Amino acid sequence: MFTGIITDQGEIRSLVQSGDLRARIGCHYAMDTVDIGASIACNGCCLTVIAKGADWFDVQISAESVSKTNIADWSEGAILNLERALKLGDELGGHIVSGHVDGVAEIIAIVDEGESTRFTFRAPKTLAKYIAQKGSVALDGTSLTVNEVDGCDFGVNIIPHTKTVTTWGAAKVGQKINLEIDTLARYVARLQEFGE
Repeated sequence: MFTGIITDQGEIRSLVQSGDLRARIGCHYAMDTVDIGASIACNGCCLTVIAKGADWFDVQISAESVSKTNIADWSEGAILNLERALKLGDELGGHIVSGHVDGVAEIIAIVDEGESTRFTFRAPKTLAKYIAQKGSVALDGTSLTVNEVDGCDFGVNIIPHTKTVTTWGAAKVGQKINLEIDTLARYVARLQEFGE
């Protein structure tokens, strides 16, 4: 489990396709505190550490994960939002995030509003029903609050601090973003399907 509070930005150092996709990601974590088999959310995707060095870790990514996320767009030198798995006793500053990406949203508008920036996204129709005004979403692993919803489109405001410590400062219109809907929204919708 994760919180959606980004704790590092990592750089993709290599991508090797051999059966599954293997990525080497440079980071600032104290890697002596990261075990082989640990989970690290990379742009919101929960991935397993299979090898590590002083300032990097490797992950193996299945074709299923590539097909459901923006991993197909990853390239060497790209920067990723990183978060280590939640430990018992850690502060839950965002919301409960599983790292299981539900689909991909597209940035359709970016507008500065004061010091903050309003991002508008278009979600797949199958996921849009789970997104509610003032609800939570995880976008590229970042816990964000939904400001408004209009059909499949929804908006969030991102403050300057978040733009500085995540990849949001370099985001562009047309970019594909990993979307994880709120777990509670998923369960509420499922209960409604069965008429309570």
